[in-house]
Amino acid sequence: MAKLGKRTRAAREAFAGKENLTVEEAVALVKANATSKFDETIEIAMNLGVDTRHADQMVRGVIGLPNGTGKAMRVAVFARGPKAEEAQAAGADVVGAEDLMESIQGGNLDFDRCIATPDMMPIVGRLGKILGPRNLMPNPKVGTVTMDVKAAVEAAKGGEVQFKAEKGGVVHAGVGKASFDEAKLVENVKAFISAVAKAKPSGAKGAYMKKIALSSTMGPGVTVDVEGAVSE
Repeated sequence: MAKLGKRTRAAREAFAGKENLTVEEAVALVKANATSKFDETIEIAMNLGVDTRHADQMVRGVIGLPNGTGKAMRVAVFARGPKAEEAQAAGADVVGAEDLMESIQGGNLDFDRCIATPDMMPIVGRLGKILGPRNLMPNPKVGTVTMDVKAAVEAAKGGEVQFKAEKGGVVHAGVGKASFDEAKLVENVKAFISAVAKAKPSGAKGAYMKKIALSSTMGPGVTVDVEGAVSE
């Protein structure tokens, strides 16, 4: 059995026996034990009572975290003419049409969000097998297929987070950095939980939110009291 380092042992001891904490308690614990040399991301994972194989149980949405994510987002935009210029002016990192499609087909995926104007979707559609599995496919339901590319780019750069239930009904996202103040992390976590709660699909039956856990990039996870977190 591999020998655990001092930091790992200390973290495990700090988390031992602790579960179903309030959001405030969980954030404080996770933040205090995010002691790596880099600024760790604080991550949330939610286990939902949905079966994503059924369309009426799919959970997806978008939330602008009140205090941002702390991550520098790289944004790619499919657009032409004035809309391409608008995207560049708004701070998009990559803008193009067929040339951008060919670049992505060649393996260049150096971006975190992909936005497209509606007229670009026939081109973007050819990239479904590449962008889809990476949750990068533009979608009007989360505002990434739009004529208002300026607002979409600014939202992505400003800390907007997309979420989508994966196989098994799990939703996860980064909700800030360990360097954030506790109060700001708590606010972000509660905003994210609220957004997922509001995205409850019509086909969901029984308990919708089954488990919520917080962790840092390199640290252990701790469960959050679901009833308390949802009622706030």
